[in-house]
Amino acid sequence: MAVSRAQHDVGSMVKLLRSMGKQVRFCIHPVAGRLPGHMNVLLAEADVPYDLVLEMDEINRDFPSTDLVMVIGANDTVNPDAQDNPNSAIAGMPVCEVWKSKVCVVFKRGSGVGYAGVDNPLFIKPNTKMYYGSADKSIKDILN
Repeated sequence: MAVSRAQHDVGSMVKLLRSMGKQVRFCIHPVAGRLPGHMNVLLAEADVPYDLVLEMDEINRDFPSTDLVMVIGANDTVNPDAQDNPNSAIAGMPVCEVWKSKVCVVFKRGSGVGYAGVDNPLFIKPNTKMYYGSADKSIKDILN
């Protein structure tokens, strides 16, 4: 979201979904963005109500009852291998458990690995759909 400066488009999507009666919440990983709190600041710039922005530990337990998760630009912070693969370079790292939702849509510019340099099995799970492209354009395409 930060690289593509998509926060305002995300904010527009939030307004649209909420006007349709949908519950919208954000899961923020402690190391998301360029520094702690970066995602919170971007969402605040987009006028996303702060009570919709939750820490990872607050929302992980809710993913099994969540219909749709939209992951924007994340990689290592949503990698199930952190929990499932003791031989992974990120084994033991806390992650957002988005794969537990009914459907997960991942917005990414490409299919490359994250900073840790490891593959992410989330991208090939049966309940995951990949949406390739710049997040700002992708979100605009969905809104239109």
